[in-house]
Amino acid sequence: MSGLETWDHFVESSVPGCNVLLRNTRRTDGSKGTVLCIHGATYPSIVTFDYSIDGRSWLEVLAEQGYDAWCIDLPGYGGSDRPPAMQAPPEANPPIVDTAEAEATVLLAIDYILAERFISKLSLIGYSWGSAIAGGIATKIPRRISRLVMLGALWIGVEGRGIAVGATGGAYRLTNAEAAAARWRLGLTKAQQATIAPPGHIEAWADRAVASDPASVETDPPILRAPTGVIKDVAEFWQQGKPTYDPGLIEAPTLIVVGEWDHETTPDQGLAVFGRLERAAERRYLLIGRATHSLPMENQRHALHASVGAFLGEDTD
Repeated sequence: MSGLETWDHFVESSVPGCNVLLRNTRRTDGSKGTVLCIHGATYPSIVTFDYSIDGRSWLEVLAEQGYDAWCIDLPGYGGSDRPPAMQAPPEANPPIVDTAEAEATVLLAIDYILAERFISKLSLIGYSWGSAIAGGIATKIPRRISRLVMLGALWIGVEGRGIAVGATGGAYRLTNAEAAAARWRLGLTKAQQATIAPPGHIEAWADRAVASDPASVETDPPILRAPTGVIKDVAEFWQQGKPTYDPGLIEAPTLIVVGEWDHETTPDQGLAVFGRLERAAERRYLLIGRATHSLPMENQRHALHASVGAFLGEDTD
């Protein structure tokens, strides 16, 4: 097999003065299609899509499958710039980086990728909050989206488990590795916890996730800051029965994937989105057993990789 190459691009965002990280991995002998991955509410793409387990990340798997694979860290996350409000105490400013701002940033990133590759369309993979961002974008620029994957599809009725909806009205929230690991295990029995990941794996990932915030080294224990715009949106829209986008306007072939034990974006929520994909050229729903909301980092990730890779490969124009 051909080797892989990885490049980091820093491009403008919808937040003035903030550039965002676009990471690209692809085979050196060419690619058969382009895909952009969008992360969730708390942790950046570099520790979800590009977190290496047993020597390979999902981004690398996508590249090995022949895709020109990209992932984005939104403003305030991972390798991207922090908005000025994140340099002040959280209570000094209102919530930042909401869904509308995230969509605007991803649209700029899509423009950049299409121009960089001289192509007219690409596919999207949205994870958790990223599924809502990707869904909204698919309704805004349908001719530029080849295929859409929604992993852990956010929908109305979300309980906000693990993201502490209403816990802060400030610009950002704080979490540490202990809380991140506890969130992963939330609602699972001891037997289920032993099934999803090897011993020590959850703690190792949690440490890496918190370290994705450059300022985490300034505190003991290290603390990760995450923008609260999504928290505002969940409280103001999703929990009020008002989604930020209409799945009925999505035209691209769409795959919804959810873990059997996902207590944050539940299987029922995924089915609710599936039932509304009335204009999609094709719609599929995949339930993966013995998996949680953190499926990309779990033992069952191989089933995820295979299913998503095959789905994306059905359309490579």
